[in-house]
Amino acid sequence: MRVSLWQLPLILLVFVLLFSCSTVPVTGRRQLDLVPDSTMLSTSFQEYNEFLKNHNLSSDQEKVQMVRRVGRRIQQSVENYFTRQNLSGELQDYQWEFNLVEDDQVNAFAMPGGKVVVYTGLLPVAENETGLAVVMGHEIAHAAAKHGSERMSQMLVQQMAGMSLAAALQNQPGPTRQLAMAAFGAGTAVGFLLPYSRVQESEADRLGLIFMAMAGYDPRAAVDFWRRMAEKKEGKGPPEFLSTHPADDTRIRNIQQLLPDAMQYYRG
Repeated sequence: MRVSLWQLPLILLVFVLLFSCSTVPVTGRRQLDLVPDSTMLSTSFQEYNEFLKNHNLSSDQEKVQMVRRVGRRIQQSVENYFTRQNLSGELQDYQWEFNLVEDDQVNAFAMPGGKVVVYTGLLPVAENETGLAVVMGHEIAHAAAKHGSERMSQMLVQQMAGMSLAAALQNQPGPTRQLAMAAFGAGTAVGFLLPYSRVQESEADRLGLIFMAMAGYDPRAAVDFWRRMAEKKEGKGPPEFLSTHPADDTRIRNIQQLLPDAMQYYRG
């Protein structure tokens, strides 16, 4: 078969997509993976530090300690769960960190490598430590399932013609940093921020419930939390958190279906 010159880039892209896949830890789903873990983690840590430089950390030590307490408990549950699945090596280069920033946005995110931020505006909706565990468990699940790497790979294909992250950082550092923050769920002013897919959201819901249950938080609280988020969405417009995390009746029904499995991990 004769291949014309204009077809070559497309053929090369197909080969990249076919041979640049990995398996999502725990679920076994195949995902696009163009970025080495070492590059993804170093980029994540750098962007996380830059984010903290440009945001005010909360001085409310009671709330700060609550965020860190929930984070450490879920960290332990993630590590225990991965150990049970013989996947502890996936977390060996994680550098866990949990911070609360002063911001009225109803928002939170977890970046690759265990870098987690909660906004003070989320706490009234969370209401208590268990509600906060719903959010942090869900966001940490996105990181543990390498959804940031997957979205970064998708964005590189769409925005950077499939080049590697290292090449993109060297040739187009500004746009690539925006891509990274968007992929990590931390970009609020990036126009092309991609929502998590339904598959990714389902994985994060499932794993998040398990992680919070293993950490000693009642996963049944997730139903009321997402109902509160849905009410917030219907009231003053969707919070930034909901731009990538749809809260609706369908999601709540799905969570209710996931609860029996999650409750097997709960020893409250």
